[in-house]
Amino acid sequence: MKRILQPAGWKRPKGYANGMEATGRMVFTAGVVGWNAQEEFECDDLVGQVRQTLQNTLAILAEAGAGPEHIVRMTWYITDRDDYLARQKEIGAVWKEVIGLQFPAMACVQVVSLMEARAKIEIETTAVIPR
Repeated sequence: MKRILQPAGWKRPKGYANGMEATGRMVFTAGVVGWNAQEEFECDDLVGQVRQTLQNTLAILAEAGAGPEHIVRMTWYITDRDDYLARQKEIGAVWKEVIGLQFPAMACVQVVSLMEARAKIEIETTAVIPR
């Protein structure tokens, strides 16, 4: 069970929730990047890496029996804020394609670089599977 935490009178955020309450079995991912199963990057494009990162995240969650509907929190680390902001509509379309209409609590942070030199994005995820 999960519940979106939206204080009365607050403007509703677009694409994420301010907070989530959940009960159940917790599942965590490490920082996931946009490479394939052989740890090879197939593109250097932010939107393409977002798609692959989200697909990778779902593959990891599936190992615990979780799906996109169980995601309660994500932290996105990006290397280029301006590229992210300029491509928000494309990123939103990829989100809907891969994750659907699920909007967990999220944070997005620009970093100088990621441990994988070609990575443009890295995402940590928490999911909660109801008991």
